Amino acid sequence: MLSFLRINRNIRSIRRYLNIVRVLSTYGFDQALEMLGLSDAVARSRRLFRRKMPDIARLTAAERMRLALEELGPTFVKLGQILSTRPDVIPNAFVREFEKLQDKVPSFSFEEVLSQIQSELGGPVEQFFAEIDPEPLAAASIAQVHRARLKTGEDVVIKVRRPGIVAVVESDISALMALAGLAERHVPGSELYEPVGIVREFARTIRREMDFTREAHTIEKFRDNFVKTAWMYFPRVYWEQTSRGILTMEYIAGVKVSETEKLLEQGLDGKLIARRGADSFLTMVLNHGFFHGDLHPGNVLILPNNVICLLDYGIVGRLDESLKTFLTDILSAIVNRDMDEVVSLLLFAGDISDSLDIRALKRDLFNFIDGYYEIPLKDIEVGRMLMEFIEIITLYNIRIPPDLLLLAKALVLIEGMGRALDPAFNMVEHLRPFIEKAIRQKFSPLHVSREINQILFSYLNLARNIPRDLKEIINRINRNKFKIDLEHRGLDKFTADFDRSANRLSTSMILAAMIIGSSIIMQTDKGPKMMGFPVLAFMGYTVAGIVGLWLVYAIIRSGRM
Repeated sequence: MLSFLRINRNIRSIRRYLNIVRVLSTYGFDQALEMLGLSDAVARSRRLFRRKMPDIARLTAAERMRLALEELGPTFVKLGQILSTRPDVIPNAFVREFEKLQDKVPSFSFEEVLSQIQSELGGPVEQFFAEIDPEPLAAASIAQVHRARLKTGEDVVIKVRRPGIVAVVESDISALMALAGLAERHVPGSELYEPVGIVREFARTIRREMDFTREAHTIEKFRDNFVKTAWMYFPRVYWEQTSRGILTMEYIAGVKVSETEKLLEQGLDGKLIARRGADSFLTMVLNHGFFHGDLHPGNVLILPNNVICLLDYGIVGRLDESLKTFLTDILSAIVNRDMDEVVSLLLFAGDISDSLDIRALKRDLFNFIDGYYEIPLKDIEVGRMLMEFIEIITLYNIRIPPDLLLLAKALVLIEGMGRALDPAFNMVEHLRPFIEKAIRQKFSPLHVSREINQILFSYLNLARNIPRDLKEIINRINRNKFKIDLEHRGLDKFTADFDRSANRLSTSMILAAMIIGSSIIMQTDKGPKMMGFPVLAFMGYTVAGIVGLWLVYAIIRSGRM
């Protein structure tokens, strides 16, 4: 049974893989597919699927790729949305275009909703809910949301995972992994971006997003982090009505932060909300190292007494201690306009290629910081400044952790909401106390002694392991077990083309032998005859003619005469 399911899944993956090739070819990415060694698949796609796209020539490559992702469905829309936060991986034109991607999917039927709830919770729907609104509040690629009421009377919202979405996503991940592997083997310079690593990270992200118990635990972690903050509110999770495919939360009635007129009508204080929002976000980032990664205005509700409630916890960012230290140091250096410190931090902490032009990097960073000399601190937008800084260093192939890029995007959104609520909003003013506190902690006796202990412990481990490692190397050499693995990049296409040429040459030689042999038989007068000719000679000519026509057709179809 397991073998049958595995074969079934492999067939789905191959079918999906071919569909991806077809869509990319339709939107004019034949050259990219050929670089991946898929020229034969492109030729078959052109022959079998001749769909015309009359306006395709007028679109940019970024626009065509966005349309292709939308046609390929939910998984690829999610991939595009995640890539829109990665200017270190894709060009800015693609980043801006992918930001337009939306989950434009129809809602699934209420009968399927009920079936999913019953399947996930292991009992009839009436056992868990008094009523459920058949009309969804929202529908997206992964799930849709319905209002409901528990049997105990609480108003809730139910997030229901879309039927069959897990199988679709797994099939798409398999196809993406195959394409990423081809990119690493065939595309020169692709190792700088680690396509397979990006797909693995995407797979981890989307699998987490499809597991609603993880989102439920995330909500509770945020609540624990802000348990002493009265003006931050997080929805209650109802665990008895929650599973991997169902999330039941408290229904929150509030005003969206973008509805400024409603906020004023209800007597809420925009300036206070902006200040609280900035402080809470910076607390998440610089104190907790765990922040909400999707803070667009639709996910921020304002409750009475200027209380802030966040929704949709599917995307979160994490910063470990080393990354928090790097972030506070780099922000401090940028705000204080200390370019030498910026370059020093990058050289020490960044993942830098061997071809880095340090002189050019320093020049561009000087120009970047000089551009902020004339701007008063209150007018500096920290998020946009950080995004501009990231754009500069990605030009030099300096790798940036994805969570840092997610943070920069979130900062842009936070500052936008803050300035909409309070035109005099100043993120630098909120940021400075956090940076000063981080610097004090960094140079505190406790922190310094802890770092010294960690360094000494690392060197102790290194000293302890060196004799053992050297002994292992010498033993391998003595046993002739010492191996060096060499990886040849870019030879797969050459090998495939060489094999194809050798096969054609062999076929041609066999054809020539068949024709010569048939001609010799034709000169003899032995064996059975048909219409006065030897049957063996007639059969030889026929087979040679069919195989020869097939070979000529294959050569013409490949486009390489």
